[in-house]
Amino acid sequence: MKAALATLLIPVATLAIGVQAGHAASPVQHDRPNILLIMADDLGYTDLGSYGSEIATPNLDTLADTGVKMTQFYASPFCSPTRAMLMSGTDNHLAGFGDMAELMLPEQRGKPGYEGYLNERVVPMAQVLRDAGYRTLMTGKWHLGVPEQYSPAARGFDQSYALVHGGSSHWSDGAGIVAADPAKPPKAIYRENGKETTLPKDFFSSDFFTSRLIEYIDAGKGSGKPFFAYLAFTAPHWPLHAHDADIARYEQRYKDGYDKLRRERLERMKKLGLVAADTPVFEGHPLWPKWDSLSAAEKESEARRMAVYAAMVDNMDQNIGRMLDYLKKTGQLDNTFIFFLSDNGADGNSVYDVARTREWIHKDMDNSIAHIGKSGSYAEYGPGWAQVGSTPFRMFKSFMYEGGIAVPAIAWGPGVKGGKLESAMAHVTDIAPTLFELAGAKHPGTEYQGRPVLPLRGASMLPLLQGRGQAVHGADKAIGWELGGRKALRKGDWKIVSANQPWGTGDWELFNVAQDRSESRNLAAANPQKLGEMLVAWRDYVRETGTLEIPNLANRPGYSNGAKYYEDLKYEATLVPRTAKP
Repeated sequence: MKAALATLLIPVATLAIGVQAGHAASPVQHDRPNILLIMADDLGYTDLGSYGSEIATPNLDTLADTGVKMTQFYASPFCSPTRAMLMSGTDNHLAGFGDMAELMLPEQRGKPGYEGYLNERVVPMAQVLRDAGYRTLMTGKWHLGVPEQYSPAARGFDQSYALVHGGSSHWSDGAGIVAADPAKPPKAIYRENGKETTLPKDFFSSDFFTSRLIEYIDAGKGSGKPFFAYLAFTAPHWPLHAHDADIARYEQRYKDGYDKLRRERLERMKKLGLVAADTPVFEGHPLWPKWDSLSAAEKESEARRMAVYAAMVDNMDQNIGRMLDYLKKTGQLDNTFIFFLSDNGADGNSVYDVARTREWIHKDMDNSIAHIGKSGSYAEYGPGWAQVGSTPFRMFKSFMYEGGIAVPAIAWGPGVKGGKLESAMAHVTDIAPTLFELAGAKHPGTEYQGRPVLPLRGASMLPLLQGRGQAVHGADKAIGWELGGRKALRKGDWKIVSANQPWGTGDWELFNVAQDRSESRNLAAANPQKLGEMLVAWRDYVRETGTLEIPNLANRPGYSNGAKYYEDLKYEATLVPRTAKP
């Protein structure tokens, strides 16, 4: 790993914007490694250069090239369920997020595992690591409970600056993302160490979260304790916001549209060994229009949206470079284990369809083309670009097809076998046991502070990452997913998926993902015996996790069943800029 560490220091010092070249400080010695856990929000599988993207991500690419780049790592198809599994090491239906808190129906809410906050049946990762002698720090998106009693400060973090909602403006205006009443603009809630706080005037999400986490780490570097730092970016989650200078680098890049970009990314993926040369590509659901059918104004608006999205990813990578440079200069980098992932696939859905958000955006926001990305705009980038971000997989966020749950994941640090492309299957619940093993921490099992708690469901990835093992899970291990009535289960090379029409068949589909990762061939009719075996495993999963199977739940109106993105695009592409806001 020392060679990999030496390799990393050159690109970080020379490529990261804002990073100054120089000698590292004397190493800060701890018996155990520091841990830096980094999560992106709604980042697509192919949105990093090391996974096929044209977006400049040199710092993450260097971590991927000198660490372990995972190709079959899975999350949930939505943000808070993934975060619940990350923090608990168990299934989201057990940890409190059997569904999105914002979308739960009366027959779900309050049932065991459907509390809408990280419940008391789990011992959060930060608590286990704090008990083991780590300083525990976090900045960014929490989304695991809004009130103070469910904040990071109450769930094991010594210091935290957290957005407790699912999203917000990336600028200091602090606008929320869902409006129940267009006359009452929503505001996001941020908490520092549990207490509600006001954003500084120069706030931009990725910049601020990185700077504040560096401050937290720096304040305790003389404590003699290793740190666990969780950097939970809200980028590149909508609304799309970025610095003008970052947007400028991509202004001309996306004018040729979805199909050309998909082909370019696919070719890079092939050269990187991420996909086979004959891999079929899912080019988008037939419900959505093709690029050539859009008007000139619609194409211009779409190109601007993708440019802002790319700028957000670029800026996130710049900030990761700042973090790496700080750790290098303070002598802490060589003893820091880093794990990076996205919380779900690229997002092609529309929040406009939730409550009365569309009315609020049309009333208060300026989504004229030149203003997209600035404070006072509120734009998404839609299914066309999201499907490119999922190349070559099927669908995107909110779906159980690979495009919704397969995410980029990178491990780097002491003991990690560098320069490895790893195809073994792993899951977000595996992160907690991995970090515990790395830290010499022990999960309490089934009892904590006199109350019963849930054991871990995940398994440590450390043997795999260190080159001591070939797999995290055996071929007979079944991993299930359910959210909003959509379902999936993977066991070995086989996977079953259930999605409502028109997105799926409305029934169980069967795929061999080893041969058909883009899920282009439904084998359910041809292999009923295998389908039956998988359904037995599914019923076991439902019983073990307390998953509620509610008829017709997948068809609920709104966010992931809306189909009005291109109607909104047509309207917004013709908007005249409003008077500039202060």
